[in-house]
Amino acid sequence: MPNFLIVECGVDNTPLESALLEGGSETVSIQYGPSFIAQVKEIRPDAVIFNLESPSEALLADLLALSRQAPLPVIMFAADGSNATIHKAIQSEITSYEVNGLDGNRLPGIIQVALVRFKHQQTLKQALQEAKIQLEDRKQIDRAKAILINTRNFTENEAYHTLRKLAMDRNITLGQMARNVIAMAELLK
Repeated sequence: MPNFLIVECGVDNTPLESALLEGGSETVSIQYGPSFIAQVKEIRPDAVIFNLESPSEALLADLLALSRQAPLPVIMFAADGSNATIHKAIQSEITSYEVNGLDGNRLPGIIQVALVRFKHQQTLKQALQEAKIQLEDRKQIDRAKAILINTRNFTENEAYHTLRKLAMDRNITLGQMARNVIAMAELLK
């Protein structure tokens, strides 16, 4: 049973709460305020839902901070359909921004799409982070090989196999071993 956090922002949320309860979901409501991020972390909902006229700059900043600290799907129903507001909302990593879209019949579909989209985005972010780490490791490995080639007169193949053997002997990654070699070379300069 999904658990949704409804954030009160001065708009009547009775239709939203009714539609969620009819769908078998649990809901918790809080008022938006300075302790918003702490409350979300404490409640740990499956998704956060807003129904408001227009998101404030402070709210969008808090949502961006939340997405970096404790990523969650955020669904926002808003009356403000201006391009600037939509752009700012998307930059704040809101999963779904629905303009004048709070309709009880459409709500289950909107939520389902938002949850699937959020999972997909998280998978892409994780893959991007892993690719960045691999690229950085590759740079460090090449730099460490160059140090071994210059200081020990190794061939490129010998330098790579030496790094690999050292990493395996110490039970660390090749990237970490490369960083160790670089740090030692800088220390000995």
